[in-house]
Amino acid sequence: MFNKILKCLAAGFALTRIAVAPAAQAAEGDQEKVVYHINDSTNAKALLGNVKNHLVAAPGTKIAVVGHGKGIDFMLEGAQDANGNPYAVAMATLAAEGVDFKVCNNTLKSRNLTADAVAYPARVVPSGVAEIGRLQAKEAYVYIKP
Repeated sequence: MFNKILKCLAAGFALTRIAVAPAAQAAEGDQEKVVYHINDSTNAKALLGNVKNHLVAAPGTKIAVVGHGKGIDFMLEGAQDANGNPYAVAMATLAAEGVDFKVCNNTLKSRNLTADAVAYPARVVPSGVAEIGRLQAKEAYVYIKP
């Protein structure tokens, strides 16, 4: 009888270890990484709000915002929202929390703009679409397009 109880306890312990192991691995695992894709700056204010809310809900998440086409407009020098607030201020606040802002160089070239047109803290990448693909394929970022 004692052996049966002992075996049941051992089996229960083993099952508990199996069930708990994935949760423990997830807690100890890789940092959550997300790429936000923007190709239309009319959504910029909402995107920045989403990123801010994301960081509140999941602090420490590694976030990249990648823009191409009309999506780079809010990351250019002097860009402002409808209320006249500079986007660079919101970007700098989020960058201080680790958010990376990336602007497509192909888009800059197509508009005859140089990297000097890009507001800090955004930086230029060769291709916005290729950067999104690279982040997903090589660095395990998940994709969000608000």
